[in-house]
Amino acid sequence: MMMGRLPRIILLSIAFMWPPHPAAAPKAAVDGDRAFLAAQDAFRLGERVRLSRLMDALRGHELAPWAEYWLLRLRLEEDAANGVRDFLVRHEGSYLAEKLRADWLKTLAVRQEWTVFQEEYPRLAQPDREVACHALQGRLVRQRDITALDEARFLWLSALDLPESCTPLMDRLIANGRLSDEDIWTRTRRLLEAGKLPAAREAISYLPSGERSDAHALDAVIAAPARHLARLPAHFADTRAGREMALFAVQRMARNDPLAAAAQWQTVETRFSDADRAHVWGRLAWQAAMQHLDEALDWYDKAEGSQLSDEQLAWRARAALRAGDWRAVDQAIARMPPPMGAQPGWTYWLARALVEQGRRDEAQALYRKIAGQPNFYGNLADDELGRPITVPSAAEPPSAEELAQAAANPGLQRALALFRLDMRVEGVREWSWALSGMDDRQLLAAAEWASRHDALDRAIHTADRTRVEHDYRLRYPAPFRESVEPKARELDLDHGWVYGLMRQESRFVANARSSAGAKGLMQIMPATANWVAKKIGLTGFRLASLGDTDTNVKLGTHYLKMVLESLDNHPVLAAAAYNAGPNRARKWRAARPLEGAIYAETIPFSETRDYVKKVMSNAVYYAALFEGKPQSLKSRLGVVRPKGGDAEAEYLP
Repeated sequence: MMMGRLPRIILLSIAFMWPPHPAAAPKAAVDGDRAFLAAQDAFRLGERVRLSRLMDALRGHELAPWAEYWLLRLRLEEDAANGVRDFLVRHEGSYLAEKLRADWLKTLAVRQEWTVFQEEYPRLAQPDREVACHALQGRLVRQRDITALDEARFLWLSALDLPESCTPLMDRLIANGRLSDEDIWTRTRRLLEAGKLPAAREAISYLPSGERSDAHALDAVIAAPARHLARLPAHFADTRAGREMALFAVQRMARNDPLAAAAQWQTVETRFSDADRAHVWGRLAWQAAMQHLDEALDWYDKAEGSQLSDEQLAWRARAALRAGDWRAVDQAIARMPPPMGAQPGWTYWLARALVEQGRRDEAQALYRKIAGQPNFYGNLADDELGRPITVPSAAEPPSAEELAQAAANPGLQRALALFRLDMRVEGVREWSWALSGMDDRQLLAAAEWASRHDALDRAIHTADRTRVEHDYRLRYPAPFRESVEPKARELDLDHGWVYGLMRQESRFVANARSSAGAKGLMQIMPATANWVAKKIGLTGFRLASLGDTDTNVKLGTHYLKMVLESLDNHPVLAAAAYNAGPNRARKWRAARPLEGAIYAETIPFSETRDYVKKVMSNAVYYAALFEGKPQSLKSRLGVVRPKGGDAEAEYLP
């Protein structure tokens, strides 16, 4: 969002201002922060009077709008909307205005104030599912717009969780005869397959009582699917509930043992329709592909005629890659919906399949579509075209005026203040919202401003969004070099690769902590930290030390070296192991040599698959920055040797 021009003297003073050291922060700022935290506490406790009293102490503070938002939220809970419109006008376009408008709309819907609701709803930029269902309900009630039920039916047939606000719509669909028993079973099946068991139980409750599956039967299938299949009564297939529970049991069993599930399925599949048989073979094939079983492609053939999900289609192509069957890769990608097949990954693999089938000119055209993109597949396409990967020329640095505009952006100001108070989730949302609509120059200025305030994760996130003008110094920062480079040299680690991994692990947020408990720059789990500390003789180590940069880097690089040495000194395997564990990385190798790119593409865990690709692409750019010369991703990925014949591997956590 562009702001008016500021006087030159102010521009210069803002643009070159450095974030003050916390110890040197003015007393007023410290007092303001304390008042803000007290306001947050009052909001959490629902103490509106105390929160109102704290507003004076927050006058002029960057986060005063947050306290005002909290106060208005509490008023809404008391059915009082006074002050809401004024706040929305003053903060129009901001993240807080979006939050408050959504809260107000939910309150209006509960009160059935549909006239005001329909005035405000179009101003909401990103309605969540709860508000969207309220909007459909409002159209039904106020406008008698029956097309709202068609949109509600689309929600029903998805595997989405539906909030309570959608329930009246679903009840209306049933009452109007717009949801058949078949529709109810379709949703139930999709929810069961997605593992959304409470939502599946709720869907089943819409069936007539005589057609529902017994709740205990569903629980029995969840707990012991093989036992359920082994004890199927002779006439189980006479009812829809009996058939659906058997189908669910086969698919539940396949998660752990696709071969055993397929064997069980073959004993009963004649009791099912052609459509059901194709559907189940598609689910079995998907599980087999993710577990790298040779049977996967044959089972996909048995699923012909079934409508496969995007995930099933992707794993059909991955199974073909794993088997080295390039014609099957070509055919699998051809079956994908056009938007999916046009994604950079599938564009690259289709080009590779065409080369293997002698259609080099077609392949070259596909490579050129994605070459130059700063990602794993763009890098690989560059390699295939013989274009070494380099860092683009840096854009002109942001001017004093551009930096001043970034510094004066209220959303960015609030984000930095929230980071200062360790409210990272809220700060990230504020920052991301503030970037909406920015052009490259504004993004570069915001990224530079984030970098100057040590918000390196936001600098990376922001610089990554530029479309024409780029600054890879901001995309790929290299902080803490005094800690990282000596350890990398000591352990003979490629420090570009180490930085590529750190960028993916923590985005250089020194106090980062994952939901699983991993800590610090290199996101080390406490148990791993203790094990490595003992292994390297780090005396006096305490888990509290993981927040110390030097200690975190020391333990992380030592562990990375151990993992690397235990996995053929292969960086792709080591990156997979760092994210998912050494045993899994070892298990995911094939019975034959695999290109590193194919190994990465066929990692079963989506998080780890994405992580490895990004770490390896990151490493290419860091190497280009550090070494000042062109790089090749394909040469870094190399070939992963086959499983089997390993020496007794040392235990690694």
